[in-house]
Amino acid sequence: MMRFTPAAIALSLALATVSSTGIGQPITYAVDPVSQALVDEGSSVQQTGKLDDAIGLYEAALAVDPGNRSAYIALAQIASAQGLPGKAIRLYREALRLDPNDVAALVGQGEAMVQRGAVEKARRNLVRIEAICTTACTETERLVAAIDEAAAKPVLSAEAVASTPTVAPVTEQP
Repeated sequence: MMRFTPAAIALSLALATVSSTGIGQPITYAVDPVSQALVDEGSSVQQTGKLDDAIGLYEAALAVDPGNRSAYIALAQIASAQGLPGKAIRLYREALRLDPNDVAALVGQGEAMVQRGAVEKARRNLVRIEAICTTACTETERLVAAIDEAAAKPVLSAEAVASTPTVAPVTEQP
């Protein structure tokens, strides 16, 4: 028994190392061509301003291929434009689940977080983007501008707004 212990330990370490190399890697596979065609059509419809029609096309693309990151990102951009940052953050999270290093999704999610008031979380996204982009990324500048703009706005608290309660007179009903 003691004779086989070093060999068993070496073999188990080798297997543990080999099996853990795939953990944390993005799942990459080819997007279904029908799904990609729907995303392309949705993009052209979105440019004409028909957001509801574009949403339908993007959702159809996801029904065909749930792994189509560009459909999630497009839906998130529409949600953000409609003033729904919570929905946009959730959709960007789905895109990042498919590829954690997708810079477009990280920037979009960061901008939606700024829209929601979560500037610190947006800064965390910025740090991730800067780690991914070793050279200057144009997306980084967009997120930095959004964070700076949010930081320049004064923060209002409930105490800062003075309100005087008024009570309407009570009238008797006959």
